[in-house]
Amino acid sequence: MAATIAPPVPVPAAPALALKPGTAWSDAWNRCLAVAPEAFQGDRVLNLWAGTWHREGRALPATTPVDGTPIAGAPRLDGPTAARAVRAALDEHRAWRHTPLDERKARVTAALDALTEHRDLLALLLVWEIGKPWRLATADVDRAIDGVRWYVENIDRMLTDRAPLPGPVSNIASWNYPMSVLVHAMLVQALAGNAVIAKTPTDGGVACLTLACALAVREGLPLTLVSGSGGELSEALVRSPEIGCVSFVGGRDTGARIATAVADLGKRHILEQEGLNTWGIWNHTDWDALTAVIPKLFDYGKQRCTAYPRFVVQRSSFDAFLAAYLPAVRSLRVGHPLAVADPSDPLPDLDFGPLINAAKAKELADQVAEAVDRGAVPLYRGDASASGGHFLPGQDTSAYLHPVTLLGPPPSSPLHHAEPFGPVDTIVLVDTEAELLAAMNASNGALVATLSTDDPATYQRLAPQIRAFKTGHGKPRSRGDREELFGGFGASWSGAFVGGDLLVRAVTDGPEGERPPGNFPGHHLMP
Repeated sequence: MAATIAPPVPVPAAPALALKPGTAWSDAWNRCLAVAPEAFQGDRVLNLWAGTWHREGRALPATTPVDGTPIAGAPRLDGPTAARAVRAALDEHRAWRHTPLDERKARVTAALDALTEHRDLLALLLVWEIGKPWRLATADVDRAIDGVRWYVENIDRMLTDRAPLPGPVSNIASWNYPMSVLVHAMLVQALAGNAVIAKTPTDGGVACLTLACALAVREGLPLTLVSGSGGELSEALVRSPEIGCVSFVGGRDTGARIATAVADLGKRHILEQEGLNTWGIWNHTDWDALTAVIPKLFDYGKQRCTAYPRFVVQRSSFDAFLAAYLPAVRSLRVGHPLAVADPSDPLPDLDFGPLINAAKAKELADQVAEAVDRGAVPLYRGDASASGGHFLPGQDTSAYLHPVTLLGPPPSSPLHHAEPFGPVDTIVLVDTEAELLAAMNASNGALVATLSTDDPATYQRLAPQIRAFKTGHGKPRSRGDREELFGGFGASWSGAFVGGDLLVRAVTDGPEGERPPGNFPGHHLMP
């Protein structure tokens, strides 16, 4: 008698994802209108100077990288209007610098309390404007608030024998960390006695920054927030004689132009620029530790100044490295940061969502394709099915790029020598310690680096030869918080170092003849 074959049991289809109730862009925008009606009007945000919100500026259309739908764009000012804003900031600075420290502390603390009250709204704006998953968006807000509270507690000793600068601090920052980098710096600069100017990043974050500044200005902090193209506003925000210090976070090309301008003017400056942060593998066997850390290195799609996009691997360990690396990269979850299967579900715990925009995703995809055409070996290419396909039905996914790993990027490729600022890892194989160091120092200076090696003596011998401000032994390094210092070597940094006491020293005047730690044209002084 023939055996009976049971029919296959149908696998139920996964429920279609939907936007979690209460998290739509319209929900966030309406909450902004209710919380800060002075700064949000109709369908646009306003610019801020002289303690007043202004409608001046041409609002450009903008879309969210999350699903390509419209969101509020930045109201771009022209150069003459920005110059007026800078002059108004100088007037605020001359009054604020004489405000007693206890009052400055009280006002900054009140601003922090307001930011804490609206923490979830600030985080939701970060999700829509720059594509951060919820876990990372809330962490960005929390780090800003907690970090500035530490400065409030410690500012008295930091300002001993120090005074505010002659003019306000001008901040030009990248879009990726509006709260924990830009707002954090602005509040510390104000706490130290300076009026503060900031330009909203061109690529995103205008609503989040506008809300944060609205809450702070209500408490009497002397903040200016303006939008516009870097080229048009540079004369006012960098070269104006009223400016006491220029603080910049961004790419090397723009940073080099600003460095030239401030050097010509002899102006105080803090210029954090990109570098190719590398992770070296040499005489290493603790592969479980590497597997565990790989997913963390992909946080926010490696759109971080302290991301590690390059692995420099000892050739004889390459098979073991791949066995540790590939399962970890296959585990990454990519998708819509606000999509859930059931309205009661928590927001998804993703490793990353979209890149900052579709143009960046296409640029990186094209660079990957070109590198492969010229000889790079594709070791891994993620796709939507591998990541779980965590997207809304029919949504625009043009800003998403799934993880890619290439072996041996050709020297002609930007992926060989520059930071990709996206989820693209490159691997270079080496046979000698000299090759290891040369490959780890490929970009003439970096912010962070890591060397994984079993032998502590080998680490102690090689680490000083790696041109990074911070080097970890088998562990990633970061900007750090509170007392931890931060800076860069070579072309990755120009001007004063920051973090801990150094952030306050960078935006205040000390004893005559003081040489602050930093990377200057005439000297490099470590803390």
